[in-house]
Amino acid sequence: MSSEERNLPEVPEWPEFKIPELLSTETVRQLHATIEKEWDALRRSACQTAAGRALWKHVTHDPLAALLAGETYLRSLHEKIKKDCANNASEISGVILAVRTLWFDSKLEAALHSLHGTETQVVLLGAGMDARAYRLDCLKESDVYEVDLPEVVQMKTTLLQAAMESPNEHQHLKIMAKSLTRVSADIKGNDWLEKLETSGYVPEKNTVWILEGLLYYLTHSQAMQVLRIIADKCTMTNTFLLADFMNKPSTTLSNSIFYFYSDWPDNLLPSLGFSRVNLSQIGDPDAHFGLLHNPSNLFNKLRSLPRSIHTNPDGTPCCRLYLVQASGSPNQTLEPAELRLNIST
Repeated sequence: MSSEERNLPEVPEWPEFKIPELLSTETVRQLHATIEKEWDALRRSACQTAAGRALWKHVTHDPLAALLAGETYLRSLHEKIKKDCANNASEISGVILAVRTLWFDSKLEAALHSLHGTETQVVLLGAGMDARAYRLDCLKESDVYEVDLPEVVQMKTTLLQAAMESPNEHQHLKIMAKSLTRVSADIKGNDWLEKLETSGYVPEKNTVWILEGLLYYLTHSQAMQVLRIIADKCTMTNTFLLADFMNKPSTTLSNSIFYFYSDWPDNLLPSLGFSRVNLSQIGDPDAHFGLLHNPSNLFNKLRSLPRSIHTNPDGTPCCRLYLVQASGSPNQTLEPAELRLNIST
């Protein structure tokens, strides 16, 4: 049974936040102090995502998330959650990260299941502080590659080594994947694919590509280059893409960080060579997971508006996050019926 079909618990009241013991050790504190001092907003976003998974651990089940997030981001998000609960907010801070994580988990599991146990590679571009290789049983027959900047890869490796040396955390460090390889490469550059292949990735093998929280940090040309590289693999082997896309108004949230957008990724991806594309929004049946009970929450309001609308009735930007799965293979062709996508108006 996939994650999206499980009856996940309703959001409980959050207990008073307690710093995990491992985060209080001098080694880990110094590592996270380095992140605070030396990393820019893009790199620190990896810790913010981990904080979301840590504080929503009742559904994401990520025992390493708190270690990878660090105290600063855990405290910050926890304060927001407490405030939301006190104010009976229609959506709780971090819920979008929880839903996004569960959506990627469930679609990854479904993609691997569809390949019926054949040898499969899973590539996480911009892996950041992701710990799927340690927590998802569906990866047991897959070779996993995590690609990110050298300093991110090194920091993550060092943090996990600190956990390995802790008697209380050692149990969480069992790799569930068949194998795990970390690749130091800048996805904004031109040599990340070469470095990936040097590390053992085989272009001819079935591959699931995960681009979670990545594309919108790239420029248009950089993002399109990444998508074209992946789409080109459809001519060689079974290729799955799982990615999230921002629409144009979402880039106004922080012009210094977000760049690439696509209002219609379900049109864009077929034009690159993917034969099947499905798009979801937060709150859709496959992107809900029992976490969005309040009918007046922001995500249900967005879903009720046509996708072509860029401004909410109150004048604020209509910011959307699209969750997109795409696939292609040498045996599939773009037929007219598949090109006539069911796009909500």
